[in-house]
Amino acid sequence: MRNEKTIKNWIFLANGDLKTAQDELKSEDPFTNSICFHAQQCVEKYLKAYLTLVGEPFGKTHDIALLIELCKKYDTKFDELYQLKAHKLNRYAVELRYPEDFYIPTIEEAKESIEIAKKVKEFVLKEIEKYGII
Repeated sequence: MRNEKTIKNWIFLANGDLKTAQDELKSEDPFTNSICFHAQQCVEKYLKAYLTLVGEPFGKTHDIALLIELCKKYDTKFDELYQLKAHKLNRYAVELRYPEDFYIPTIEEAKESIEIAKKVKEFVLKEIEKYGII
């Protein structure tokens, strides 16, 4: 039994991450590490919304490639997310949060991260809409 409230909450949180990334990009001196982190979080949460919809457990992971593979069990079209380079955002889940692995992404990386997140959002929401949730 799918939990529509949880699915909608994942979408709400994903939208918040995307908005945060976009707002930060518009700021005078953007923190590109924050932009990339929130873009990664956005993609992760949209995929988790879909997995919640189909009832697939995903555990506590930040691995976008793993989440895509789980989604592909229900719809092979999710393979398209590799062409969108969604899995490239994996590095921003952890590396940007800890000083041992820290680096500052370029503004181009930040812009690309947001574009990837927007495309994943569009893709996943189309898939979720098929189930009449949103």
